[in-house]
Amino acid sequence: MNKKLNTVLFIIGGTVFNVLVTIISFLVLFIICSNLLYGRISENAYGWLLPVIFVASIAASFFIYRLVIKIVVKKIDVEKYFNPLFVSRKRR
Repeated sequence: MNKKLNTVLFIIGGTVFNVLVTIISFLVLFIICSNLLYGRISENAYGWLLPVIFVASIAASFFIYRLVIKIVVKKIDVEKYFNPLFVSRKRR
């Protein structure tokens, strides 16, 4: 495989991983909050709880993704296997 294909596969894999982590963290946070708050708040309060859980799951997936990428970059020589996404153009 060449560097361009490796880069594309890495981006696709990272995106799929990030979406899965977001979904899993949303479900985990939803289950935790619903079990902790069952019977303690009104059913109308669940309307504002879902957006809060959604934003928290996006934040959690961002931090988990950042940690995983940091570990992968330490273990793999990025310049050897991947093309740079952004190349600076030198002006004359």
